[in-house]
Amino acid sequence: MQETRPGRLIAQGRTADIHLWGDGYVIKLFHDWFEPENIEYEARLARAVHAAGVPTPAPGEVLHLDGRMGLIYERVHGKSMLEMVQSQPWRVKSLAVQLANLQAQMHSKELPADLPQQRTKLQRKISHASALPAGKRARMLACLEALPGGDRVCHGDFHPGNMLMTGEGAVIIDWIDAARGNPLADVARTTIILLGAAHSAMVPGRLMKLFVKQFHAAYLRHYFKLRPGGEPEYRRWLPVVAAARLDENIPEIEHWLLAQAQACA
Repeated sequence: MQETRPGRLIAQGRTADIHLWGDGYVIKLFHDWFEPENIEYEARLARAVHAAGVPTPAPGEVLHLDGRMGLIYERVHGKSMLEMVQSQPWRVKSLAVQLANLQAQMHSKELPADLPQQRTKLQRKISHASALPAGKRARMLACLEALPGGDRVCHGDFHPGNMLMTGEGAVIIDWIDAARGNPLADVARTTIILLGAAHSAMVPGRLMKLFVKQFHAAYLRHYFKLRPGGEPEYRRWLPVVAAARLDENIPEIEHWLLAQAQACA
């Protein structure tokens, strides 16, 4: 990694821009408002997850460039699974099976005990979800407390947009929401992301909404084929995870999320 200046911009996100960085690397250059401790946290998580054997881009060092912080990653060549679903909808079921395979593989891995707990992250989000009335917030926290924890690699934002399909197989990206926790909560999070998008303008058109719902159904069916027996507990996680997502301030799905949270009676 000899290069000292970012190369061509290849992607932009809410928290960072992705630039080429030398031969075979990229730099995730964070916006100046993004807290440095969150960047260090992502770097520590990315290293732990990569060391656990999960298919991820290898992380490098954290750098300071012109008032911004950057995190180096191995460059991965490929299209996102989301792009493939959109351009090749006839492959919905086979891609959904691949997503379930990847998640089940990831959930077989443990994370070190010194990394953040999924439960702590969910508690914080529910506590800060202003759309939840105070009484409902307390009830959701009680529902969360009654659910079991775990020590597995949980991505926290596992959906087709965060899967890069390469010639050597799929690679999972964007680990800022990852934690040590319960796989079934992670599956519930994927459900809430996919179905929330399908029930809003985030997914345009009736046909594409149908494809997303079919994708989700095939994904969920295959995941529980690989890891059977968890469906009842998964359903208990759904309202808790929906309540936590309310803290993310996504107006187009707020009413839908509130409706899902009602299932925690």
